[in-house]
Amino acid sequence: MKILLVGEYSRLHNSLKEGLIKLNHEVTLIGKQDGFKNYPVDISLENRFFKSKYRLFFVKLLYKVFRINLISIENFLLFYRNRNHFKGYDVVQLYNESFLKSYHFLEVYALKFICRNNKSCFLLCCGLDYVSLKYAYEKKFRYSILTPYFESSKNKDSYKEILKILGKDREKLHRAFSNHINGFISSDLDYHIPYKTIPKYLGMVPNPVNIKIIRPEINPHLEKIIIFHGVNTETYVRKGNKYFDEALQIIKEKYDQRVEIIRSENIPYKTYINYYNNCHILLDQIYAYDQGYNALEAMSKGKVVFTGAEQEWLDYYSLEADTVAINALPDTEYLVKKLVDLIENPTKISEISLNARNFIIENHNYITSAQKYLNLWMSQIK
Repeated sequence: MKILLVGEYSRLHNSLKEGLIKLNHEVTLIGKQDGFKNYPVDISLENRFFKSKYRLFFVKLLYKVFRINLISIENFLLFYRNRNHFKGYDVVQLYNESFLKSYHFLEVYALKFICRNNKSCFLLCCGLDYVSLKYAYEKKFRYSILTPYFESSKNKDSYKEILKILGKDREKLHRAFSNHINGFISSDLDYHIPYKTIPKYLGMVPNPVNIKIIRPEINPHLEKIIIFHGVNTETYVRKGNKYFDEALQIIKEKYDQRVEIIRSENIPYKTYINYYNNCHILLDQIYAYDQGYNALEAMSKGKVVFTGAEQEWLDYYSLEADTVAINALPDTEYLVKKLVDLIENPTKISEISLNARNFIIENHNYITSAQKYLNLWMSQIK
């Protein structure tokens, strides 16, 4: 089949592409490279015109005075200029409803164009979108990325842009997807749970991880435990990184000679994934039920990852708590307790490390995952 994957924010689509190619399909990946992460794409829709400091100043001024977003307009024009690259595929899979990061009516136009010019069209639910955010806003999760918003007025500014997703424009965009695409597919439980009752929802396919590229990087030297905390400052509040920072401060004071703490901010993907090769423990995110892509890649390398590993996830994969990953909660004392247990009992690190790698091989193999996508797509193609 001829397949187009649109959008990349975590390397998920790159891994899926690699799996599909192994299964002898022709695949093109088009989209942005997600800023400093710099993910590879076949056809780039990266903004160029407003990159300079002076043009960017003009963009911000125009938006502040007239609420006209020139970057949103440029995003659509990049699509329109490349529209011929969006034609003639058996399957098109879009990564997030706001796949252009443009005005909703322009995205609806682009969506209709894509659905009209290809045999089938699907949405991969794996980023901030109307359905999952509405579910979180209605407090149907025990905790979510909106928990800091509800807990403190100090965090309101961090959610101004995010809460726009709950507005009428994004609701209309979601409705357009419901009307025009063949189906919704989720990447993990944080999206599977909210989408269960949505019409055209086809189910969850666990994130594909290329276990051939991401090799084990297991550090056998446990005399000094290395802990890595990689931060994206833009998502610091909603990922709960402050709890990790607080816990690490306590650990540093208590175990200064027995641990090494590495902390990074906003580094490119290729640098990031190599940055933690030597660590034993990786601190990923707090407000999640399942693992995001960074966590999965770290687990594939054999790291002990503090991430989403809630009871729903344990039940889905028939696992026992703390055997494959450590469930990270918004509780500094709890995080310290879990870290202390690993530092005092380093053999547990070795056990979880091996379990994590095996879990990825069994449940997130990029070729097996690609076949699951193919099965879902084929079930909807007439």
